[in-house]
Amino acid sequence: MCRLRVNGRTHELTVGRDLEPGTTLGYVLRERLGLTGLKLACDEGACGACTVIMDGKAVLSCLVLAMAAEGHEIVTVEGLGADDAVVQAFAAQCEPGFGTALQCGYCTPGFVMTARALLDRQPRPGPAAVAEALGGNICRCGCYAGIARAVQHAAAGDLGASP
Repeated sequence: MCRLRVNGRTHELTVGRDLEPGTTLGYVLRERLGLTGLKLACDEGACGACTVIMDGKAVLSCLVLAMAAEGHEIVTVEGLGADDAVVQAFAAQCEPGFGTALQCGYCTPGFVMTARALLDRQPRPGPAAVAEALGGNICRCGCYAGIARAVQHAAAGDLGASP
């Protein structure tokens, strides 16, 4: 039995039925628990699309074995409320006149979770800290400036302001 605490709920998974010893946390979250906000893209920790927060830190769920996550508090993008400052900042970046923090949206959950973890430990990061934190995430559409701007807006609390 493997018990995972995800988004405030405990999920019991049976080893051999729900997961194998080598099953990654990302796979279990998407395929067994139906939390499809996180994306499994590279499966080698190179893109950040599978980022979740575990015990307050951004982690790449494709590199964490599900069984190793037992006893830890895991938050996925589904666990953030619509009123979360980071979620609101990314949504505002989709509005006309803002530029963009996303185009296709595939990478967005990973960036949101990375940004949320950053702001939880450093509420007012400067541009260098934002760039460093987001450095492990890849946006194939090249929306890095808008993504960084969304994080800065979330930190500043000026979610309705135009850049």
